Amino acid sequence: METIDLKKVAKFYPDRISREMLKDSPEMRIALMCLNPGQKLDPHKAPMRLLMYVVEGKGTFTVGEEKIVADEKTCVPCDPNVLHGFAADQGEKLVVLAIVTAVD
Repeated sequence: METIDLKKVAKFYPDRISREMLKDSPEMRIALMCLNPGQKLDPHKAPMRLLMYVVEGKGTFTVGEEKIVADEKTCVPCDPNVLHGFAADQGEKLVVLAIVTAVD
């Protein structure tokens, strides 16, 4: 069985978001994104189902027209083709695990 130690793959860059693809298959993609305070992933759309899981920190998530402040151990689901993004705008780092699955 494959395991992934998130502590070992988490990286922070002062000038950009860190994006580490942890798994990439037709059935599922898993990415780890690490943001320093003030960094953000601009809202965008994708044709897949998405679950954003806050591993560490606190930030504001955009899902459609909603803004949600979420912290550690919070899951934020997003349906296909719905605007989504997040920002480390709560004064701390933000680590998000994004799990994307194929649409049936």
